[in-house]
Amino acid sequence: MNYPLKSPDSLTKKITFTGIENWQGLLDLIENLPYGRNANRKDFTLVWSEQKGTCSSKHAFLKHIADLNKIQNVDLILGMYKMTEENTPLIGNELSKNEIQYIPEAHCYLKIDGIRKDVTTNSADFSLIADSILEEITIEPFQISEFKVEYHQAYLKNWILENEVQFSFEEIWRIREKCIANISGNH
Repeated sequence: MNYPLKSPDSLTKKITFTGIENWQGLLDLIENLPYGRNANRKDFTLVWSEQKGTCSSKHAFLKHIADLNKIQNVDLILGMYKMTEENTPLIGNELSKNEIQYIPEAHCYLKIDGIRKDVTTNSADFSLIADSILEEITIEPFQISEFKVEYHQAYLKNWILENEVQFSFEEIWRIREKCIANISGNH
């Protein structure tokens, strides 16, 4: 995991200029950046300039740098998992307030040499959600904006129908957004 960052591209040069010279150092740095939405969801390079990011932007950024530096066996994963108050405690009590056991949530992370790595925050613990994974697909960094949202929304609409959930899609999405706002507010 200690691959050197040697690509001649401007982003890698900005990273190495700060003293981060290898992949492991970059992973550690990104993991310790604050959690927060970037100004432009489509531009995952803002993780570097804004020094913050979400699960999507941080992992897309890292996959992009891995690709630029020809670091092998790094995949960007979009995983759907059963988000509960137990496995994602920072969401608060929005689910129990609405008598919902879980909501399928889209979460991005890396698979490095087949091993899941979550650098969303320095307290991220993938083992909390590992048993709650419903589905995983490999995506490219540019897919973290529209594709991820569309995929997640289609998944939720299907889940609502298949499970005869007593809430509309709009209501579920609103509850989910409150959960995500709680996460942001707790970081």
